[in-house]
Amino acid sequence: MPFFERLVDEFYRGVATDDVLLPLYPEAPDLTGARHRLTLFLAQYWGGPHTYDHERGHPMLRMRHMPFRIGPSERDHWLANMSAAVAAVCADHVDRDIADELMAYFVKTAEHMRNDTGLPITSATYVER
Repeated sequence: MPFFERLVDEFYRGVATDDVLLPLYPEAPDLTGARHRLTLFLAQYWGGPHTYDHERGHPMLRMRHMPFRIGPSERDHWLANMSAAVAAVCADHVDRDIADELMAYFVKTAEHMRNDTGLPITSATYVER
């Protein structure tokens, strides 16, 4: 847990000053709840205790993030902050495998969370002939 607590603290240190990401957090500027949830989720995902499931149920990441517009810019800002957090907490590790494995997961997951392509969406119109 201490590893994930440090990782999430570093991540949210960046989010707290990120003009693109911070508005996505309904509790902002208080990120305490978000820190707690992400810490528990990451610890559980990487084999730790199932506290996240006990508190919140199945993660359902995409559904939980659907109310928030997540386009390319939000994805990129999220990844930049998480990449900086991973670099900070993994800096003292000689083995880069930990950072590489975390970032492989984060890149894939950040893309999966996108729900807005950034392109205008239009509805098909039926024209009777």
